[in-house]
Amino acid sequence: MHKGSCLCGACRFTVEGPVQGPSVCHCSQCRKMSGHCWSSAYAPESRIAIDGPVAWFEASATAKRGFCPTCGSSLFWKAHDEDTMSFALGALDGATGITLEKHIFTADKGDYYEIKDGLPQKP
Repeated sequence: MHKGSCLCGACRFTVEGPVQGPSVCHCSQCRKMSGHCWSSAYAPESRIAIDGPVAWFEASATAKRGFCPTCGSSLFWKAHDEDTMSFALGALDGATGITLEKHIFTADKGDYYEIKDGLPQKP
């Protein structure tokens, strides 16, 4: 089980079982939301338990983003037509045992950095 929280501790969450797709997203929405890029993994929504207030922002016609309404920590991403939900790897408490698999939306990345870790990059 993985446990996570926002910066102020008002929002806590747990993820039961294995997670999928640990990646770093470089799309313009993730960059604006986080101030750089956003690392996440996902699991079936039924295995993610949230305790505390989460505000949801309809980021597009296809997905919403969840954040703490007190401190503003970006915690979740949820596509409207999927039964999985992504959660911020940076919000996890302690060691995770999770290893990044890839970078996504690299064609949209900022021009102020390079990706040099050798992981696959999906434009």
